[in-house]
Amino acid sequence: MKKLGICGLIVILVLGGGFAMMMGIMSYSAEPPKSLGVTDGRLQACPNSPNCVSTQSQDDQHKMDPIQWNGSSQEAITRLAEIIAAMPRTVIVAQTDDYLRAEFTSGLFRFVDDVEFYVDSVGHKIQFRSASRTGYSDLGVNRKRMTEIVNRFEAQATP
Repeated sequence: MKKLGICGLIVILVLGGGFAMMMGIMSYSAEPPKSLGVTDGRLQACPNSPNCVSTQSQDDQHKMDPIQWNGSSQEAITRLAEIIAAMPRTVIVAQTDDYLRAEFTSGLFRFVDDVEFYVDSVGHKIQFRSASRTGYSDLGVNRKRMTEIVNRFEAQATP
């Protein structure tokens, strides 16, 4: 195996630095989608990319089960807000009695994921959606995060 010369090392450092700078610019320039929120009891559909999960999606790539809930919508949102506020690099940007939206920021490249919850008081379910603002794949981060939030929410409901 050849040793990497000083020129090769410089090329690797320059390319790596350029990649990191490009990723940083992408993450800082991404604005939240204007279509977030609830329309007729539904959250925005996931895009075709694998970087989104939703309880209202029909395809296996994006689908997750909603949280079953029998209390008031305000109690559910309050509990979700407490769970989310305790998670790192998270900001709650909107909260009503039946809706919560938060932004989760990754540690390294500062990518932002938009996470929404809607309490369907008629169906006694909490619907949610978690999607990356930029990029194509999230390596399963949104699904893992939502599984963690669901597990924490259900653990608090158990006496």
